[in-house]
This record gives sequence, C-alpha cells and structure tokens, in this order.
Amino acid sequence: MPVISLRGVEKSYHGRALFTDVDLDVAAGTAVGIQGENGSGKSVLLKVMTKFVVPDAGTVHIDDAYMSRDRVFPEGFGVLIDRPGYIPSQTGLQNLMSLARIRRVIDESKVRESMRLVGLDPDLPQKARHYSLGMKQRLGLAQAIMEDQPVMVLDEPFNALDEESVLEMRQILRSFVEQGRTLVMTSHQREDIEFLCDEVYRLRRGRVESVT
Repeated sequence: MPVISLRGVEKSYHGRALFTDVDLDVAAGTAVGIQGENGSGKSVLLKVMTKFVVPDAGTVHIDDAYMSRDRVFPEGFGVLIDRPGYIPSQTGLQNLMSLARIRRVIDESKVRESMRLVGLDPDLPQKARHYSLGMKQRLGLAQAIMEDQPVMVLDEPFNALDEESVLEMRQILRSFVEQGRTLVMTSHQREDIEFLCDEVYRLRRGRVESVT
C-alpha cells in the first residue's frame, strides 16, 4: 500500500490547468523528487498530496495509518510548503514549543536537539521576526522533522541555505530515508534530487512524467 496515491488528479487556477491526469504513487521508505520550472505547479501538487488543497478531479488516497476517520489532514507528516510560517514575536524555540504542545509527543529536549541538527541555536534570544531567510528556512525544517515524522513533504527544503548547510541537510535527509522514513521533495537543483531521491518526476506543461 503506497503512503500516498494519486489517480487522475487535476487542478486549475484562474482557468489555467496546472496539471491533468496525474497518477503517482509514493512507497513507504522511499525518496521521491519532483522537478519543474517556476510556476509549473510543484507546490500546489504537494498541497494536493497532503490534502491541504482539494483537486478538481481525481482521487488522493493516504495510507490509513496516517488518516483516522475524523482527520482532514494526515497525521505523522512533516510538511514544509512555500515559505515557513512562524510567530514573529517568539524566539525560534518558543515557536517550535508552541507547535510541540499541539500533539504533545515530544518534549523540549527533542525540540532543542532538532534545532541544533538544522543549525539553529535554541538559546538564541532573537525573535523570529528578525531571523534571516536562511534561519527561517531552518526553523521550517526543524518543525518538519522534530517529531520524527515518518513522512516528510518538503518544498524546496534548501532554499536560502548556504552551500555548506545544503550539503549537511542533504546528508541528514538521506539518513532519515535510510532509516525508513519517506521523503517527497521539490528542488530547482538537479544535484539535490540526484543525491536524495530514488524516483524522480518532472512537472511540465501540466503533465507529471517519470524521469527515472
């Protein structure tokens, strides 16, 4: 049973078809990469895959292990799509602790560990409103991995990171997949996709095509 399965999925905005007749399966424990030009609909496709956006046609099925009867969105998914959201008046640690209190599956020590893993100092007193773009990206990555989410859906996860940080995050994400976690990601950089992903798809002219 795939973790995520799309059949005949279509989505349009303002009369423009972003993609049509998409069939795509994401198997557990694999890394799937999606490439495409700016504006091709990659972020929207990820939102459809996580049920944040309803497709115009077709079906999106998520493994029942992540969807209880009353859930609208999947549980156990670490999601980073578009720009990371944050509470401007809180520090990075305070932001992540606010999120951690929703499900109450991790404590502060785990939040701190995750921040250090992505290169953030949990004791930094700086408010999130004053974070650089790279720091905000790291904060978004931390929330997507801090609960050891078995499925990670990451839209341009290395955006605004310096070269050394990109190399470190590639290794971290690859290690997660080797541990059995599932990764779906987009990236403009072919090197990111080639290093991390077992299967690669290209979104082009409204079609999703396998390139592996």
